[in-house]
Amino acid sequence: MEYAQNKGHLTWMKLLGHRSIQNTLLYTQLVNFETDEYHSAVAKTVEEACKLIEEGFEYVCDMDGVKLFRKRK
Repeated sequence: MEYAQNKGHLTWMKLLGHRSIQNTLLYTQLVNFETDEYHSAVAKTVEEACKLIEEGFEYVCDMDGVKLFRKRK
C-alpha cells in the first residue's frame, strides 16, 4: 500500500534490500493499486494550489475561475 502512495522505484529498491531494480519492478507490477476513486479539491489562489500540489494532488482543469485538483483515495 505504501508503494501506491510513493512510486519511487529506487526508494523501494533500497527499502526492500534489492540489488537490482529489475527485482523491485517485478514486485511493484504484481498488483494494481489504482482505483477510480478520487479526493477532489478546489484552489482559488496560487497559495492554495501550491499547498494542494505539496499534498500530492494533481491539477485537472480550470472551471468558473477556480482550479480543480484530484488525488487517488
